Amino acid sequence: MRRRVERINHLLRQEISVLFTREVKDPRLNRFITVTRVDTSADLTQAEVFVSVMGDEAEKVEVLEALTSASGFLHRELRDRVTMRSIPMLIFCRDDTIEEAAHVLQLMKKCEDSDVNKGEH
Repeated sequence: MRRRVERINHLLRQEISVLFTREVKDPRLNRFITVTRVDTSADLTQAEVFVSVMGDEAEKVEVLEALTSASGFLHRELRDRVTMRSIPMLIFCRDDTIEEAAHVLQLMKKCEDSDVNKGEH
C-alpha cells in the first residue's frame, strides 16, 4: 500500500505543478511557486500539498490564501486528468525548507569567512 501512496504523491505533485503553470489564472498566483512534495493520507482522502513561494511574508500569505480558494478548481481539474476512483481533498501548506537551507548556508559561509579572517591575523 505504501508504494501506491508514493506513486500517487508523485503523480499529484506533477499534475498540480502543471496546473499552476498552465491552468490557474488567479493573479495572486503569478509568482514563482514550487510544489515541493505531496503527502497523501493512507486512506487517500486528503493530500497535503507543500509549496515553496518566493517573496516576502505578505506575498506568501496571499499565495496560500489563493491556493486554498483555488483548491476546488484544482480538485475538479485533477479529477479530469488523473485516473483514480476519487481524488483526495487538497490541503495547501507552506514549505520554507528551501529558504531555511539557504539561510543555514549563508550562516555557514559567514562562519567560514570569519575563520579564514582569524587565520590571517
